[in-house]
Amino acid sequence: MKNKKLQTEFLNAVSYVNDYNDPLPADFLLNLYAYYKIASKNSESPGSKTPLINAFKANALIQVKNMTPEEAMEKYIEMVNDIKNK
Repeated sequence: MKNKKLQTEFLNAVSYVNDYNDPLPADFLLNLYAYYKIASKNSESPGSKTPLINAFKANALIQVKNMTPEEAMEKYIEMVNDIKNK
């Protein structure tokens, strides 16, 4: 049952970020992006029309490539909890 609880917490964290209106630092968003991609098992290449943004996203993904989806969910939740507590 831990995975179901983790999945629920992850989806709640994603929803929180999607509804968040204040600006967040770019490096923070890149980490969230990479964790989300790993957690959701999305292996598509970054799809920005800006090559530099694609490069940053690809770099963020390379840094977490050996992470399991569960680990990525935990990190994503941890990061979101940090912004909730500020």
